[in-house]
This record gives sequence, structure tokens and C-alpha cells, in this order.
Amino acid sequence: MARKRGTGRTLRYTRGDMRKMPARWSGRFDAVLNLFTSFGFFAHPRDDTRVVREFARVLKPGGTLIWHGGSRDGVMARFLAKDWWTAADGTLFAQEREFDPLSGVLTVHSTWRRGSRKGFREHRLRLYTATRLSELCADAGLVVEQAFDAFDDRPLRRTSSEMLLVARKE
Repeated sequence: MARKRGTGRTLRYTRGDMRKMPARWSGRFDAVLNLFTSFGFFAHPRDDTRVVREFARVLKPGGTLIWHGGSRDGVMARFLAKDWWTAADGTLFAQEREFDPLSGVLTVHSTWRRGSRKGFREHRLRLYTATRLSELCADAGLVVEQAFDAFDDRPLRRTSSEMLLVARKE
């Protein structure tokens, strides 16, 4: 799909696992981007730790990590156990959510219906606080220098449901 969307003389695609990126990428990149639904889906928190270490490994000294994702504090401040809505095409969506405060895992049960068609999906996402992510970064040699309320230029707040952290490799 990526190749259909973009090609270029110097553009290369590599399919892989973010927990173990290619060895040849060590110290190669000026920046690493983690965008919303790319983090927190592994069953064990140690896998998320491995991902942050890999982000640090592939960055050049002085390189930047831009980490964007859900903020546990903000999601919990506005926690909604159930909701539903109708899309423009008439599809009805319903979600039920559960949160385990010990593991930090949010489980979302999604159901949809359009006419006689219907479907169900369940996914789990480990939510982190800015504090815990900063600790993971520090352990990997990354220093979080800024924390924002999602993609806005205002500082991260306790009620921010998304956060954007900017970290620099030492």
C-alpha cells in the first residue's frame, strides 16, 4: 500500500517489527515519529520498553523523537464507559470501554451495524502517563524536553486526552 501512495528516487520501504529494527539503522536517523495508534498494543509492557530503546538506537546523537499518543491522565479524566454515534453513511457504531488501572490497559469493544450487515471488534491499548513515558525515554538515553496537548502548541494538561512529547537523544 505504501508503494502505491508514494515513490521516489531515494525513498525506500522496509517492513519490520518496531521492537527490533534493522541493525544497519543504528544511529542513522535525525528523527523518529510515533503517531497515535502505533504504541501500546503489545501484550507486555516490556515490549513497549523495547520499542523506546529501538527508537533511541536508530537516532543519531542529538536526534529527535516525536511521540504522539493517548495520555492516561486525560483519558481517565474524561473516561466514557459507553457511547454510540451514526456515521454520514448511516452506519451505527457503539463502543463499550473497560480500564484496568493496575495494568494501564484500556479495552474497547466496538460494534457496528448498517442495514443487515454488522460486525464486532475488540482491541486493547496500554495507556501511559507523561511521567512514565519520560522514564522509559530516560532509561533509553532520551531526554523529554517538551510536552504538548496533542498537536496544539499549548502545554500538556492533566485533562489532555492526547499528548505529544519531544525528546532528544543525548
